Amino acid sequence: MNQNEFMQLVNPFKDKLFRVAKRLLVSTEEAEDATQEVLVKLWNKNESLDEYKSVEALAMTMTKNYCLDQLKSKRAGNMRIVHNNFTDREATLQQKVEDTDTWKWVEKIMNNLPEQQKLIVQMRDIEEMEFEEIGKVLEMNEQAIRTALSRARKVIREKMIKTHHYGIG
Repeated sequence: MNQNEFMQLVNPFKDKLFRVAKRLLVSTEEAEDATQEVLVKLWNKNESLDEYKSVEALAMTMTKNYCLDQLKSKRAGNMRIVHNNFTDREATLQQKVEDTDTWKWVEKIMNNLPEQQKLIVQMRDIEEMEFEEIGKVLEMNEQAIRTALSRARKVIREKMIKTHHYGIG
């Protein structure tokens, strides 16, 4: 595989790799490094990439594993998922303040989810990945992913309801 063929192969999903890395590592620079590292590893495997059913799933798995390794080695207890891509261009100032507050609460709740649920919520609800893709990345079956996602959403929903009804009921 030559360089042009490789670029055509990775271009459709390289931004997705960056977003996953950014969500896990928070730092833009670290996410760029992670993306670069994964693309270099893919390039080094370019002779055997035809053996994989989905190079994108392989790249996502490599990105996830790289980021988790980075987090474990540097700052295991300091992981955050950031939702800075949420914007509502038509919202009023009050709505923007409420949306920001809601996202901060969701972020806090998500930070307390187990690692696997956090990744599944991010991949499914933020990256809008299919269950099959998530399954390949996390090496889980679809039913287990659906169950973990359901549990994570339930926790988020219940804690958000509790937050919004604080002192009322």
